[in-house]
Amino acid sequence: MQLCFATNNAHKLKELRQMVAPGIELLSLKDIGCTDEISETGSTLEENALQKANYIKNKFGINCFADDTGLEVESLEGAPGVYSARYAGEPANSEKNVKLLLQQLDGKKDRTAQFRTVIALLTGNNESPHFFEGIVKGEITEYQNGDGGFGYDPVFIPKGFHRTFAEMSPEEKNRISHRGLAVEKLIQFLSKLT
Repeated sequence: MQLCFATNNAHKLKELRQMVAPGIELLSLKDIGCTDEISETGSTLEENALQKANYIKNKFGINCFADDTGLEVESLEGAPGVYSARYAGEPANSEKNVKLLLQQLDGKKDRTAQFRTVIALLTGNNESPHFFEGIVKGEITEYQNGDGGFGYDPVFIPKGFHRTFAEMSPEEKNRISHRGLAVEKLIQFLSKLT
C-alpha cells in the first residue's frame, strides 16, 4: 500500500519510515512531486492536520496522512500549542523557539508540559477522516541538554525519565514519544486495511 505523509520535515519522515510496517510504502511530498507550501491556518492541531491531508488527497488523489504537533505548557496556559513551530515568529526557527520558551518560563516553578500529536488519515473515496492522537507528559528543563532529535527535544524530559528527548537514541524516543504513540495507533488501523 502506498501512503503519502504530507510533510516536508525530513526529521519526521525519517522517524516514521523507521516505524511503519512492511507492506506500506511511505511516500514524502517530494516523492509525489508536491512542492506547494501547504498552509496551516487551523486553530487546533486537528484542523491543521486535516487541512494538510485534504490538500494532498484532493490535488494528488493519493491516500495520505498529515500530522500536527504542539508542545503544551501548563503554566503558559497551553502555549505554544498549535503555534509551536512558529512560536518565536517567522521564519520558523527551532533555536529561537526554545530560547523564547525558556525565557517565558524563567522563574516559574511549574514546568509541567505535554507533547501532543494528532494524525489525520484520508483513504478511499469520500471516507470520513480518521484521527489518531498521542500524548506524552513531562516537564521543561531550565537548560538545553542533548544534541539528538529536533525542535523542543533538548528541553523536554518525558515523565519517568531523567533525560531529554534529545539525549535519547531515535529508537528509544520513538518507543515513548507522542508521535510514536499516534503512529502506533495509525499503524494498527492500517494493518487492518492491508
